Amino acid sequence: MVSGGLRAAAFVCDVCWMRKLPILSRRTVLAGASLTLVSGLPSMAAGLVPTPAQTEGPFYPAGFPADIDNDLVQVRGQAAQAMGQVLHLQGRVVDLGGGARGGAIVEIWQCDAHGIYDHPRQPGRDRRDAAFQGYGRMLVDAEGRYRFRTLKPVAYPGRTPHIHLKVATGDGRALTSQFYVAGDPQNERDGVFRRAIRTSGQRERIEMKLEPASGLEPGAMATTMDIVIA
Repeated sequence: MVSGGLRAAAFVCDVCWMRKLPILSRRTVLAGASLTLVSGLPSMAAGLVPTPAQTEGPFYPAGFPADIDNDLVQVRGQAAQAMGQVLHLQGRVVDLGGGARGGAIVEIWQCDAHGIYDHPRQPGRDRRDAAFQGYGRMLVDAEGRYRFRTLKPVAYPGRTPHIHLKVATGDGRALTSQFYVAGDPQNERDGVFRRAIRTSGQRERIEMKLEPASGLEPGAMATTMDIVIA
C-alpha cells in the first residue's frame, strides 16, 4: 500500500508534468460541445459557496491506465464503447469570487456500468468493462473550463451513484470531492453524501442535475458543475 505522503508527492509531480500539456480532447464531439453547455460568462456572485471536500475513497487508481484523456467512454485503440449511458460533465474551476482558476488539473474516476472499479482492491475486478477507461484528467483552459465524456454513475453495494474528482490549482490549492445524481433516492441514505451537505449551498455544489444532451450525442445526458475552490 502506498503511504499518504508518497501518494501526495506523486500527485504533485504528476500535476507539474500535466501543466505543460494543452487541454486533452481528441474527439470532435467534446471539442464541439463545450461551448454549448458551459456558459461563456464568469460566475457573477461574490462569496460563492465552496465545493465541499469529501473522501478520496479506496479506489483512486493504484496505477494510471495508458489512456488518461477526458473521454472515458472510448479507450484509445479499442473499437468498443463502454457500456452504460454517456454523460457529458463540464463546468469551470473558479475561486470564491467566481474568477477562473486557470492552470488547474481536474481528475475524475468512477466505477463502470457494473459497479466495478479498475483497482486491485476491487472484488470481481476481472468482470469489469475493459472498454471503460475508469479514470481521466485534463488541464482547464484560461477560463477555467473543463469537460469530460464519461458515464452516468451507477450505484453499488453501500454507495449511491457518484463520480470522484480531484482538483489541483496552479497556486498549490487542492480539493478532493464527489458528484452525485440529483434526486437519486439513495443519496439521503449515503453517509458520505450526508456529511457533505451541511447547507443547501453545498448540496448544489455536488448534485448533478442531468438533462438530455440534445443535439450533442443521441441518448446521452449532460450536466454543468462549477468547482469552487476556497
